[in-house]
Amino acid sequence: MPYGVTVSLKELVALRAQSRAVPLGPRRAALSVAAGGYHAAFKGRGLEFDEVRLYQSGDDARTIDWRVSARRGKVHTKLFREERERPVFILVDLHPGMYFGTRKAFKSVTAARLAALVAWAAEHAGDRVGGVVSSASGHSELPPRPRYDGVMHLFHAITHLQPTEPGVMQPGRLDESLARLIRVAHTGGLVFLFSDFREAGPATEQSLTALARHHDVIAGMIHDPLEAHPPRAGVLELGTHDHRQIVDFGQAETARDWEKRFQLHRGRIRDYCRRHGVHFMDVATNADLALILRNGLAVRGGRR
Repeated sequence: MPYGVTVSLKELVALRAQSRAVPLGPRRAALSVAAGGYHAAFKGRGLEFDEVRLYQSGDDARTIDWRVSARRGKVHTKLFREERERPVFILVDLHPGMYFGTRKAFKSVTAARLAALVAWAAEHAGDRVGGVVSSASGHSELPPRPRYDGVMHLFHAITHLQPTEPGVMQPGRLDESLARLIRVAHTGGLVFLFSDFREAGPATEQSLTALARHHDVIAGMIHDPLEAHPPRAGVLELGTHDHRQIVDFGQAETARDWEKRFQLHRGRIRDYCRRHGVHFMDVATNADLALILRNGLAVRGGRR
């Protein structure tokens, strides 16, 4: 098949070099030493006990070690350090509607490439990688695995489940994928959602709420430029072999309605994300994916 229509394991592995431009390492800001000296910009990295020392003015009273304080006769506080590993969970939505594209790559390939960049970046940062790969032919739940093993587990699932022909979309199927992700992502971490969200259903917003409660969540809504900016002239035949649609963009009303439907869809997903503290990224199939991720992480990491 032509490049950009499907993705190979070799291509996903080759994206390791580009992932160097996607920093997933913790961005830290100095805080009270009672909290271990630093506070990670992301929720994902937990804190583990390191040692105790004498309580100092400004320390958080919640970290006082009362047992040690009673034994030594002076107030002591606990010190913590960041855990070295943090789980990174990736949802790769490869439903049949993602088998579409007019610029650079199909949406399904774009989702796969985004997932590969994030997975390799997590491997560089020493993080575990897991998630869910979802398609019309099935789902693959991937509990987090250390570094390279987690990356390759994800890649094999993507190449196995990716769509290879058009199909009919099924509204609500994304809800099942998100429910699976919630089961897999049972510890705090960093979550990426790569989808066009065309199969979102009644439980999508509720699932975003549940994920955002325990994780930092970044949603990349993938679209083809044709979806956002229809041509002002020409007749296109779209759809599958069994469900074809002839669209005459020469009619101004048709182009306006087409663009309006996309704007409503994007606005709805963006509103879901805004309400629940999920960072929204708009991802066109012809965009610089590493740049999109780098900018998205910078914005998300800058929030407190």
